[in-house]
Amino acid sequence: MSIESNYREIIATIGEDINRDGLVDTPKRTAKAMEFLTQGYQQNINDVVNGALFTSDADEMVVVKNIELYSMCEHHMLPFIGKCHIAYIPSGKVLGLSKFARIVDMYARRLQIQENLAREIALSIQEITGSIGVGVIIEAQHLCMMMRGVEKQNSSMTTSVMLGEMRENSAARQEMLSLVK
Repeated sequence: MSIESNYREIIATIGEDINRDGLVDTPKRTAKAMEFLTQGYQQNINDVVNGALFTSDADEMVVVKNIELYSMCEHHMLPFIGKCHIAYIPSGKVLGLSKFARIVDMYARRLQIQENLAREIALSIQEITGSIGVGVIIEAQHLCMMMRGVEKQNSSMTTSVMLGEMRENSAARQEMLSLVK
């Protein structure tokens, strides 16, 4: 059964007329949207990085802030929307700037929980760059909490993952936190 036919069945099951003018093409459109929103499953880190790893003598912290992200919670399949901040301390290699956003997108475009998303991004960047420390902070609003359940419109969630020097060295961690604010 295709995604499109599943959406057709869902729409009919909730009591809508699937032949109604505004809904006739909805299963096709929602299937395409779902394929886009979950395209991270079709990607892998090597293709995303695409060789954009460069030799460098840089050994001071690099911070990329405010990378927008859109993901879907694995519990209710509703969006969470926010921003991601990434810091790393290079050790001979630096990653092309746009690759940070592409890595965030790859993992965000999978059914996720925010805690795991932050960890996947951090581990990936550490593995790719061989950096001595990586920090990832994600701030997001979850529609599963805003549109249903407790319906708290101003709530947000912040998660952080610190690896290597970012975890073990409080000065490095503090530097990252001050640069992100």
